[in-house]
Amino acid sequence: MSSTTQESTETVLAEKRGPVLILTLNRPDRLNAWNDALERRYFALLDDAENDPEVRAIVVTGAGRGFCAGADMDDLAAASSATDLSAPERQRPREFPLSVRKPLIAAINGAVAGLGLVEALYCDLRFSTPEAKFTTSFVRRGLIAEYGIAWLLPRVIGRSRALDLLLSGRVILGAEAHAMGLVDRLCPQETLLQSAIDYATDLANFCSPTSMSIVKSQVHRAMDSDFATAVAVADDLMLAAFAHPDATEGVTSYLDRRPPAFAPLGPVSTD
Repeated sequence: MSSTTQESTETVLAEKRGPVLILTLNRPDRLNAWNDALERRYFALLDDAENDPEVRAIVVTGAGRGFCAGADMDDLAAASSATDLSAPERQRPREFPLSVRKPLIAAINGAVAGLGLVEALYCDLRFSTPEAKFTTSFVRRGLIAEYGIAWLLPRVIGRSRALDLLLSGRVILGAEAHAMGLVDRLCPQETLLQSAIDYATDLANFCSPTSMSIVKSQVHRAMDSDFATAVAVADDLMLAAFAHPDATEGVTSYLDRRPPAFAPLGPVSTD
């Protein structure tokens, strides 16, 4: 896709604005409820972005009044009446977005519930309007905390707050979500998407793609390690960073008082 081209499909829209890719979940008549077609398209676009050197950051948002209202209710109804209770086979695990090396920013423009909230938590940062509605919703549908949210949510907002949202399934607004740390930035509806794009553009223009990719990996690994292990890993990674051309470029561009010209990430390894 060129920097000004928008590609339209039924389930997801993709648009490049310079180094930022905007992915818009596009089932507005269903508040962008998640289904298999949307998942396949979204994951395919993330794959494309990973291997596109022009894309340095990704913003995810929803068309219309919602971000994502969770799993499509027709799919839930079918699942609840199915006689085969084995988990369906998927080409990729549901948590695939966590493995994306490039920064992934959710611009939460409206309702986000259940699986939609899980997908927002798979992003690295969350921007929201004060009025956006958040709910885990699982227990109100007779379900459980799905797709790793029982692991992710306590690490974002703490154990008791996570249990509050998971046990009650209550609806909170963006302002409360921001106060508890579930949302990182609050923005008016009219500036939400542009604020997320501006943030992503700043990352793209001034931060090393290699460094950002490694830092994301460090944070994920450190969440399950002790402090001493995290320090030891960082020591080894820093030695490698000093030998990488980006370290030279980072220092040189700073001394020259010019924007850095960091190299893009290479294609995802298939080894």
